[in-house]
Amino acid sequence: MTIEYIKKAAKTSATGEDDTREIVIKMLREIEAGGEEKALEYAKQLDGWDQGSPIVTREQIEVAKEKVPQQLKDDIQFAYDRVSGFARQQRDSMKEFEVELSPGLFAGQKLIPMTTAGCYVPGGRYAHIASAIMSVATAKVAGVENVIACSVPHGEDGVHPAILYAMDLAGADTILAMGGVQGIAAMAYGLFGGKPADILVGPGNRFVAEAKRLLFGRVGIDLFAGPTEIAIIADKTADPEIVACDLVGQAEHGPDSPAWLFTDSRELANAVIEKVPGYIDALPEVQRNAATAAWRDYGEVVLCDSREEVATISDEYAGEHLEVQAEDLDWWMDRLKNYGSLFVGEEATVAFGDKCSGTNHILPTKGAGRYTGGLSASKFIKVVTYQRQTREATRTVAAAAARLSRHEGMEGHARTGDERLAKYYPDETFNLGH
Repeated sequence: MTIEYIKKAAKTSATGEDDTREIVIKMLREIEAGGEEKALEYAKQLDGWDQGSPIVTREQIEVAKEKVPQQLKDDIQFAYDRVSGFARQQRDSMKEFEVELSPGLFAGQKLIPMTTAGCYVPGGRYAHIASAIMSVATAKVAGVENVIACSVPHGEDGVHPAILYAMDLAGADTILAMGGVQGIAAMAYGLFGGKPADILVGPGNRFVAEAKRLLFGRVGIDLFAGPTEIAIIADKTADPEIVACDLVGQAEHGPDSPAWLFTDSRELANAVIEKVPGYIDALPEVQRNAATAAWRDYGEVVLCDSREEVATISDEYAGEHLEVQAEDLDWWMDRLKNYGSLFVGEEATVAFGDKCSGTNHILPTKGAGRYTGGLSASKFIKVVTYQRQTREATRTVAAAAARLSRHEGMEGHARTGDERLAKYYPDETFNLGH
């Protein structure tokens, strides 16, 4: 395979990981030991929160609702209807069943929603209103009994009013005005309510992502995540203006957000590289600064000889968001294997999925698209199994299990079969191995 990096990233997703890990380990240990008092200490230090309990009251929610314009409420409802509707279809695609594997031997599958979910909603650089819907609504559709949502407060002003509105609309049972590692720790350890989360979900900065990673095992998490990514596959038929605009649109997330273009057209590649700076320069200052650093340090343009090479490179990167702006879209749909969410054709773009079109925007990054998809209703549902059998079925199952156990050297296992056969069939002799 012959590829050419017309633009190569100066940094990778692993840049700065060690420093982040050390900071987060220290914070988690201190909060676990110090409990609510230590969490509030970090909230004051990092978020300017000095209002006592971070639990948002019904009165505070109602006050926040009054600050949200009706058009924004309508748009949040629009997003909620589509995201929850898609999650409902995901949930309904799963099913419980029982099958008779051999006479008298029954095995089954049950779907049991988790009891408590902790949903993190970013609210620092930007007010991620849609993230509240993506996590909270999906958990409630899945049947989670208790959903805790948290987001960073802005000093005495608390959580952004529109985020509070979205959390409440989506069905959050408890809302915490607490961000960052301390918010993640509060949900994991059951602070401010006494209900530890069974699973932690939601996007966040590198500290939030690392906190979730370190807590995995003690609690479940949606996926291992890092800074958001965009990858675009484009050929000679693509509009370089649209491609450049989409790359910059995602790069504004932060200075460490990768933006990649994979193409088999040198002309298209050069045109996009030429146009990206203009789209960045046209952004407001905060967004411009983030996109400038992201494109400079993490932007890549990869030129390939053929569309098959493009697909191979794309699968190696396994981008979180993958757009395809090329001919023969069905071929790409069938060929591509590794990505978080796919946006097919010029008409579909990452921002639509990020905000309101229905699919979830909490997606795998750092190559995790090779082995997992994004957040879905299934992430909140345990697929558990059971078995039951008649005594007649035990005749064959117990003997086979005993023989297999003895071949493995596990005599205790074998004797659980022996005992049952001796009890149920005292006058029979079985081949139970040696």
